[in-house]
Amino acid sequence: MRTEDVLAAAGVGVWTWDDARGVMVLDAVAAELFGLPAEAAVLTEATFRARVHIEDFATMERVIGLAASEGPDAGPREVVFRVVDTSNEIIARVRSRIRVIDPRELDGGPGDGSPSLVGVLMPTQDADERELGGDWETTRARETFVLRTGQALSEANTVHEVLQVVAGLTMPGFRPDGVAVFDRAGDELRLLDYQGRDQDFAPMGFPMPMDTDYPAAEVMRTGRAVYVSTPEEFAERFPQVWPVVEPLNRTSWAYLPLVVAGRVIGAWLAAFDYHLDFDWAERATFSSIARLVAQALSRASLQDTERELAADLQHAMGPSPTPRVPGLAIAARYVPSGSGLQVGGDWYDVIPLPSGRVALVIGDVQGHDVRAAAVMAQLRIALRAYASEGHHPDAVLSRASRFLAALSPAGDGEAADSRFATCLYVEADPRAGTFDVARAGHPEPALLSDDGTLQVRPTDGGPPLGVELSTDYPVTRLSLQPRETLLLCTDGLLETGRRHQDAGWERLRRVVRGLPVTGLEQLADTLLESVPDEDTGPGGAPAGGAGNEDDIALLLLRREEAGWQVPRGGAPVRRFVLQVGQYEPARIAQARRQLTTLLHDWTDQDAVHGAVLMLSEMLTNVLAHTEGDALLVAEVGGVVGDRKLRVEVADSSDELPHRREPGELASSGRGLLLMDSLADAWGAEPRGAGKTIWFELGERSGAGHA
Repeated sequence: MRTEDVLAAAGVGVWTWDDARGVMVLDAVAAELFGLPAEAAVLTEATFRARVHIEDFATMERVIGLAASEGPDAGPREVVFRVVDTSNEIIARVRSRIRVIDPRELDGGPGDGSPSLVGVLMPTQDADERELGGDWETTRARETFVLRTGQALSEANTVHEVLQVVAGLTMPGFRPDGVAVFDRAGDELRLLDYQGRDQDFAPMGFPMPMDTDYPAAEVMRTGRAVYVSTPEEFAERFPQVWPVVEPLNRTSWAYLPLVVAGRVIGAWLAAFDYHLDFDWAERATFSSIARLVAQALSRASLQDTERELAADLQHAMGPSPTPRVPGLAIAARYVPSGSGLQVGGDWYDVIPLPSGRVALVIGDVQGHDVRAAAVMAQLRIALRAYASEGHHPDAVLSRASRFLAALSPAGDGEAADSRFATCLYVEADPRAGTFDVARAGHPEPALLSDDGTLQVRPTDGGPPLGVELSTDYPVTRLSLQPRETLLLCTDGLLETGRRHQDAGWERLRRVVRGLPVTGLEQLADTLLESVPDEDTGPGGAPAGGAGNEDDIALLLLRREEAGWQVPRGGAPVRRFVLQVGQYEPARIAQARRQLTTLLHDWTDQDAVHGAVLMLSEMLTNVLAHTEGDALLVAEVGGVVGDRKLRVEVADSSDELPHRREPGELASSGRGLLLMDSLADAWGAEPRGAGKTIWFELGERSGAGHA
């Protein structure tokens, strides 16, 4: 008697699924169980789907998918489902055992290796729907477990964090005694990480050849999961490694492939000290977790690689070690942005010059990508070359601008990936304390006094490098007193959290105000830590660790002079110098702000307002009554509470001011009257080809002068 006749006599039907043609073939008994005439039938996938209850079809898909992924070597899978008629009424409940077979074993089966399934169908007794679907609470717990695992893995940013999440996986009915992750290193299987009971892996010989008779190696070779329910099964299937595994007293093992985009990147082991049958629901849970782990591990590996690449790029493209400059202390910092490859276009450099001076450069190439970093490296080399040839600051920036424009010429009628760059170039003479500054669209430098006063120093400037080929970059000379600090930075330190540059300067003023005398290295760290919280990394990491939007470059220069000391009980001399051009009346407002900042801790604020008024009057007279520029020098010195302010304004005219008697309706002529009324002393003196007008104002402590 044939097998088919025996099965038919027992009321058991047979069906096969041909994946190549997308059809299901039923014998007569199976067709009758599906509510069809009792004769062999061929159903399309759509017809088969229409005959299975919608709630059970999803379960069937999972079971069939698991069976197909595990291949012919896996055991049979069992599923119970309800059969419905054309009106969606339940007509039968059937149980099916499914197994994957080699398609060539089927009569007339495809020869292309497409997976095929064979199964038997038999009627089953009516059961409660809750029972048919399995334990509802267990199902919900597993679904919640998978969702939470996915959430935890999505928040892991490094391979180490992913492995920590994998090691902590636990739920009712799922408590691994040991968890391991393997990957491939050439032709060898490597143990990437292990968490669980202490185990000596030396006898297993990691890294082991990929053709070793070991479950993880088999998973890596075939891309199919290996489930081992009992120690006896493990000893039978993998006798070579069983002597090493046996002393661990584990009962069940699950080895699953970690697959990304069809490529096996690793294997995941979950070992248990209690028995598991690994039914279809458990295997579905394991498969879901394995897919999540694979995606997280792939993403984290890529991010780790990007971080290593970023570090290598920044190390390779970073400046040379800062040279020692007699009379000048230097501190520098670079912090990359927290996005992408964490590489960008900010840079700084310190260049010894043939004249014995030193050039200090800080700049920012447009963008935060590899292209920006590459342009930055080329521009930095060009600037160093032009400076080393002995060119003046304006010539260095003009040549650098033409060089940058030539890097990205337009082509095919459209602009190429051109980049511009801002730059601040300073030629320093530490002995004289002079700093010649040329600026190309970059934030202004700032002067930090020894008492914690921070003043932004206005300088002449031109457009960013690479924008205009024939552009002159005017040079502004700044002077630095001993123990004063010049601050150069990129906009990343100022414009954090989408704040305006002025807000950034005000934040830095608050940070350094009243700050005790400290080393430059500590000051640099303090300035970086002032970046607002929303721009710092997780756990309060300094800017640049994870969250700042832009790169940050910072240079601090402090003039040092042997034997110089601050007078006891006093404060160091504070001063600023500003040139106001004949056609730059807006600079008068800058001068007023500079003087107000210089006198920020003056005892009598009414006296400060008077000093600002006299300064404005002196500068306005130069622009209105002469044809030259005005040079302003303001200096504060003395003991706190009894300091003296001296302000000088020099011009090229030799005509000294003279008193006038303005009438009640006159709009001018009251300047000298103001000086008489507000200043402690004032005067006008010939100097060279021009003259200097000055006034002095003493700090009067006490309520009587408030």
